Amino acid sequence: MSRPTARKGMSLSIQYGAHCYLFTERWSDDRLDLLDTAHRLGLDLWEIAVGDDVTFTPALTRSRAAALELTLTVSPGGAWPQICDLAADDPTHRAQGLAWHQRQVDLAAALGAVAYTGALYSHPGIVRRRLPPPDELPRTAEGLHALAGYGAERHVRIVLEPMSHFRTHLINTPSELMQLIALADHPNLFGLLDTYHLVTEIRDYAAAVHTVGEHLWGIHACENDRGVPGGGLVPWETLFATLKAIDFDGAVLMETYNSSIGDPPGSFAHARGMFHNPCPDGAAFVRQGLTFLKAGLATYSPAQSDA
Repeated sequence: MSRPTARKGMSLSIQYGAHCYLFTERWSDDRLDLLDTAHRLGLDLWEIAVGDDVTFTPALTRSRAAALELTLTVSPGGAWPQICDLAADDPTHRAQGLAWHQRQVDLAAALGAVAYTGALYSHPGIVRRRLPPPDELPRTAEGLHALAGYGAERHVRIVLEPMSHFRTHLINTPSELMQLIALADHPNLFGLLDTYHLVTEIRDYAAAVHTVGEHLWGIHACENDRGVPGGGLVPWETLFATLKAIDFDGAVLMETYNSSIGDPPGSFAHARGMFHNPCPDGAAFVRQGLTFLKAGLATYSPAQSDA
């Protein structure tokens, strides 16, 4: 199963992308124009948030993205029932969680998306303030093993993202992520590191990258305040140098919530728990962020790989 594919005529290298939430609160057939916007901005990838309240025609999005040579990825972001949780105490809820994620993988496959990413091991927003039961990680790993196999059959990578302890109690650090991946024991499991979530949980970004190592599929790039990369608390120079050191050739995706959209304007970001204004203009965010990220990785020349 290959990494995201570079644009025609380009050697395989870091692929730059953006999350649809920089521009819209919900993906739909009438937002296909945003794929053209992404292409004009010089992006290689586009991340689509899916969920039970997100309805669109996969073939239309797939066709437009293919015409623009944009690679697609998918992540949960829309309605996701809390009982659909691979880490739940109740085995019925774990089974419902697996079935729910399998439906999203089916959608990813219909889109031609290369990966299904996120805190798939549990449900973001569920934080259990207790000592973990001894079977919590093993039972979660069992569900992830099944999901990884399901994704492999459909050529969709399963990519897990640690989140801060404000969002989940289960996997907060790269070390915990790799413990879970080892327990799940499937070659179709990978990791994504989010620079925003890492600020809360770790002190050493270099160690974080090395910990995930060859399992590192991608980076979610934004600042500690969810703003444009650069100028905040994230140690970007360390991150760039370490990505170079491991010959990283995966995805770097900018992610935040557009803070000027919704009805009334601004309500989208507030509903997502972001109460300041770091992204009033998605295109400006991408232009500034892309300039910063590319400059930071300007001396980066990863070895070509089909792995």
